[in-house]
Parts: sequence; C-alpha cells; structure tokens
Amino acid sequence: MGSGENLGKTGLVFDEIFLRHRTTPGHPECPERLLAIRDSLRAAGIWDKLELIPVRPAERELVELVHESPYIDRVAALAAKGGGYLDSPDTPISADSFHVALCAVGGLIEAAERILAGSIDNAFAAVRPPGHHALPDHAMGFCLFNNVAIVARYLQRQHGLERILIVDWDVHHGNGTQAIFYDDPNVLYFSIHQYPFYPGTGSRQERGWGDGLGFTINAPVPAGTDEQTWLSAFREHLLPVLEHFPPDFVLISAGFDAHELDLLGRLGVTTEGYAEATRIVKEIADRFAGGRLLSALEGGYHLGALGASVAAHVAVLLNAPTAVREQGKEGSE
Repeated sequence: MGSGENLGKTGLVFDEIFLRHRTTPGHPECPERLLAIRDSLRAAGIWDKLELIPVRPAERELVELVHESPYIDRVAALAAKGGGYLDSPDTPISADSFHVALCAVGGLIEAAERILAGSIDNAFAAVRPPGHHALPDHAMGFCLFNNVAIVARYLQRQHGLERILIVDWDVHHGNGTQAIFYDDPNVLYFSIHQYPFYPGTGSRQERGWGDGLGFTINAPVPAGTDEQTWLSAFREHLLPVLEHFPPDFVLISAGFDAHELDLLGRLGVTTEGYAEATRIVKEIADRFAGGRLLSALEGGYHLGALGASVAAHVAVLLNAPTAVREQGKEGSE
C-alpha cells in the first residue's frame, strides 16, 4: 500500500467454494460471475488491498432465524440426491449447493462480526447463490437462503442492534426480503427496481403492515429509466426518512443487473452510476452507523459489466475511486 493512499479497511468474502454451486448450461447465474469479479478487482489494483475473510458454513440455527426447518430439510435433501430444480424451473441446484449456500451465510456472518469488532470498516461479499428472492419456505429467482435477511436477524438477535437499513438496488424487487421484514419496525427495507418486472412485487403502495407500516419503501422505476433518475430516487425516497430512522448498521443487496449492458434488466445504470450509489449509501453508513456497512452480491449477468461495477463499488468502500473509474470504463465497453 503506497504511502500516499488513504485507504480504509475493507473486507472481501470470496472463496472458490462458491464456484461449486452449479446451475444448468446457459443459466445466467453461473460460477463465471465470480471469476469476472475476481479478475476485475485484480485488474483494478485493489484485490491485494482487501482483507480476505475466511469462509465456513453457517450453523443451521442461523439459517433458521429466517427459514422454516422443513424448507431447509428440502434444500438439503435435493442436494443430497445430486440436485435438481428447487421449487421453480429458474432455481436449479447441484450436489454441493446446500453446503455452498451455508457458506454464503457463514461468510456474511463472519464479515458482520469483523465489522462490529472494528477490525474492518466495511465489506463486500462475493457469494453465490444470491438471496433476496428467497422466502422463509420457498426458493425462487436463483435464490436458496436469504443471505442479507439472515444477517439482519442475526444482528438483531445476537447483538441487539435496534435499527437496520437494507438497501436493495438489484434490478428485480427483493420480494423475499420485503416479506420477511414487512411487519418489523426495526428494519427499514428500501428497494429501487424495474417495475413491472419479475417477481411482480414492489409497487409504491407496498409499505409494510402492522408495526412495520412505513418501514418498507419501494421506489419502482419503469424499463428504460436513465441513470440520473435512478440515482435521484435514493436522494428523494431514502435520505429524507433517515432522520427518523438512523440505522445502527447498513446492509446492501447489491445486484448489478440494472447496468445498461445487463442481459436481464432494462435500465440505464453505468459503472460510474454504481460507484455513485455506493457513495450515497456509504455516506449514510458513515453518518449514522459508524461506517458499518456490509454489501452482498445479488444479480448481475453481463460478465464485463458485473466485474467493472463490482470493482467500482468496492473501490468506493475502500476509498480508492480513481483506479476503479478507469477500470470501470474499460470493463463497460
């Protein structure tokens, strides 16, 4: 690390175990996504500046903070048979997928612990399978266990944190995360997503219920939305409510499929747009949560755009934006 750099301490959850979750030939949620991220972080010159966080599988009781026991049994049983389609044709799993999904949860939990202990400032978790569509009793949208939701519940139950902010900028609405916290006034869920689009949820009228009314904030945008409109939604719909909900910890469901080059979405976000969104959320964490921020990979299916966008995202977390803007431009072309 050069003497002129003013880098923070950013952790990285990355392990080759996550390559062992196999989908089907041609499936967009493929192991190559993580290789693209690794290669882009190295090309940006920041891989070696990150603290690699060791990964081990989470204990079952941690998964049960969110998911019903019979559902966990079903995931384990299908993997033990060698894999197949879990609940829907878009969520294929392989023999190793149950173990890999436990490792994704375990990696996030370890990252959260290190952030709370102050050994790192923040972290990005390059994990598979993704999580924000996973419901307590049902898999969908490539997702098995809801990684971010489990960490949020863990922070509540294990560490007694009072207010947790989840920012979800995947192009698809995180229906699983919304459902899990829909009546919880201590978790503010903010989602910006293409709408109407898969999975069909996420209208502006969905605001929570019971004690959780007002703690779900959806900012749906139509296909073709440009980057500035997308970014303005953070400032218009998220920032004003934080004076009344100062979070103790910030989690990001970081999907990068709103990128203009992505294969599944139809939004106009660029690599630099993701860097700017990261700056907005990082400033929230710095202002209210002592900088405590944990970001977890969700979608993103154009390998070049994914790698460049993640590099831009991580560089902002690390306070090293210059190197990444150059990489981002190259990777987006």
